[in-house]
Amino acid sequence: MHPPRFASVILDEGVNRLLDYEIPEPLSKRAAPGMRVLVPLRSQLKKGTIFSLKNEACKNVRPLEKLLVDQPLFTPDLSHLALWMAAYYAAPLSKVMSLVLPSFLRKETREKEELFIKPLRSKKELAALCREMREKHPSQAALLELFLKEPKGCFLSDLLKRTKVSKSPVERLIEKKVLSSSLLPRSPSFVSDFFQTKPKVLTNEQRVALSAVTESLVAQEFAVHLLYGITGSGKTEVYLQAIEEALSLGKTALFLVPEISLTEQTTERLRSRFTEKIAIMHHRLSDGERKETWKKMQNGSVKIALGARSALFSPLPRLGLIIVDEEHDASYKQKELAPTYHARDAAIMRAKLLSIPILLGSATPALESYYNATQGKYRLSMLTQRPEKATLPQIQIIDMKKEFEKAKGFTLFSEALLGALKKRFEVGEQALLFLNRRGYHTSQICLKCSYLFKCPHCDLSLTFHRKQNALTCHLCGYSLFPPPATCPQCREDSTLKFKGAGTEQVERALHALLPTVRTLRMDADTTRLKGSLETLFKQFRSGKADVLIGTQMIAKGLHFPSVTLVGILQGDGGLHLPDFRASEMSFQLLSQVAGRSGRGVLPGEVLIQTTLTDHPLLKQAALQDYTAFYTQEIESRKTFAYPPFTRLIKLVFTGKEKKQTEGCAVSLRQELVHKLSSDHELFPVTPCGHAKIKENYRFQVLIKARDVRGALFLLNQLLNNRPLPKSVHLLIDVDPLSTYF
Repeated sequence: MHPPRFASVILDEGVNRLLDYEIPEPLSKRAAPGMRVLVPLRSQLKKGTIFSLKNEACKNVRPLEKLLVDQPLFTPDLSHLALWMAAYYAAPLSKVMSLVLPSFLRKETREKEELFIKPLRSKKELAALCREMREKHPSQAALLELFLKEPKGCFLSDLLKRTKVSKSPVERLIEKKVLSSSLLPRSPSFVSDFFQTKPKVLTNEQRVALSAVTESLVAQEFAVHLLYGITGSGKTEVYLQAIEEALSLGKTALFLVPEISLTEQTTERLRSRFTEKIAIMHHRLSDGERKETWKKMQNGSVKIALGARSALFSPLPRLGLIIVDEEHDASYKQKELAPTYHARDAAIMRAKLLSIPILLGSATPALESYYNATQGKYRLSMLTQRPEKATLPQIQIIDMKKEFEKAKGFTLFSEALLGALKKRFEVGEQALLFLNRRGYHTSQICLKCSYLFKCPHCDLSLTFHRKQNALTCHLCGYSLFPPPATCPQCREDSTLKFKGAGTEQVERALHALLPTVRTLRMDADTTRLKGSLETLFKQFRSGKADVLIGTQMIAKGLHFPSVTLVGILQGDGGLHLPDFRASEMSFQLLSQVAGRSGRGVLPGEVLIQTTLTDHPLLKQAALQDYTAFYTQEIESRKTFAYPPFTRLIKLVFTGKEKKQTEGCAVSLRQELVHKLSSDHELFPVTPCGHAKIKENYRFQVLIKARDVRGALFLLNQLLNNRPLPKSVHLLIDVDPLSTYF
């Protein structure tokens, strides 16, 4: 049988469709999908990737110039996944391929190398030298002490960090032939040597959940398993033992998490459980390190890949299991760029293409996921108890209207919350305080003419940050320093007032009320620097603070056994958004935050401050009563024909000229009205929730449909026949998470 004669190639840039090239005879046995190639296009040579091979092509096809790599850079299933994503999310194939084949694979990058230092003497000799040098050469002695603990050696940067000495004493010891140095590749994304832990004894519910996944693994069948477990119920242990089952069958595993920087504890548990090397994909890796990670996955030396959304495209051979932790999390959705894919949904399609099981886990599943489980599309397993005698926290909902009356004005802390905080500190326990707003004040306003200070580039009020003494835009970074003392509209200089509270104010107010309390703050302002998030985690876990104050960051997968109190300062904060998912997002966020309390042997308590004490969602979230929430919310979705009973497409138009941008949206909507059938509903053109960002005006059109394929086909036809002006950009968002922003 002759090898295929032609290759369909996707170019890195310039052309958004597949181009056919003839495969020259010398390359015919080596050419394969996923290989990088050099091809002629007009009078130039362009880089691209072989997408597929075939035996027929158009006439006058030009030959491939050169193969640029020795082996394919992605697995065959990923090319099929790319085709599905391009069609489903109405995105150019080249944009999808930029995810499957990221830029670091297209660049020429060298593997990162670093000096590795190791001892040349025996342990006995090192100990003797260490004693001799303690008085005259303490720095050299400190180095030798470390090598008594690390006889295999370590990288120079780690050595200097751990001993707190300069490079000079290392060089002296190398000159004395006590130590040696050599350049070795370093890939911090790999972990093999770690204190190993054994699998825990499972509860009956965990055993049932694991058994269901194992059954699919052994049968090598596609199945979507939804693991619904209350916070602290042991979902991670089920994941780990499912991975163990996959590895025992000679398979590899892919573990997706919402944000790699917020899942240090999951990472540690994976590291400590498996001796197989784990690839951890994250944004802090250099291009060279990412490329090295990719190679290790390709050649099979990595058995488990862990990462956020983009790790979905990891080229793991023999992939046998995909896990999506916190499957409800909005971070899995790419919102601002095409393709607007959801990593959970794309992962389900990848599992289907490979005929393997996928395990979705959450304490607050996405409504669509739970609905699919009730309809028999997904296989549902439930964890309703916390293991090892841990119990759900006790709940108290506090009426802040009464607290404002007592305080004769606004107050951040109710009497009950302050009392509970004092009680915890007296016995050495910890607390979390949650407010989903950063900064000190959320706005500055004139009391006379109601002028609100807004960003000149965006449609957003400016937030006051006390540390910087500036009003700042959280969308584009614009800053007004110092805050104005006079109203620019009515020119009054004594009527300006700051409104609203953020995490910065919470921290300051708490210190004023409890001066000895030790606090840490976790929000986008305190976690900007590399490593700052990990440092905050470690400080809090080691007991260096009594209270962790934070935004939604503190809701994501954190496990602090000493936390016995969670205070939610504004429990009704997200309920007022004009968005069909507002209730769902609020329930998920509040449940996840409340679930941080009482996860160890100590009982927990949750205090929710609100002005809407009778709102059923607050009680449902506090009690982690997902079933009650789901029953109520699914009826509402059915009544108003929202997902999962219909599908949504959001068309977002952006441009510098407001009238032109809105006009394009109105015009395209009118054409769709005439072309779409009656089972589609078109919403009017409206400004987006953030109507202007970075000088770009934003308008949206929502399409509600039973099936999105027909609407997308028609939309693409219209755009091909009458393209939008270059100054107006259209983003097609299929299955949007928000109908407001």
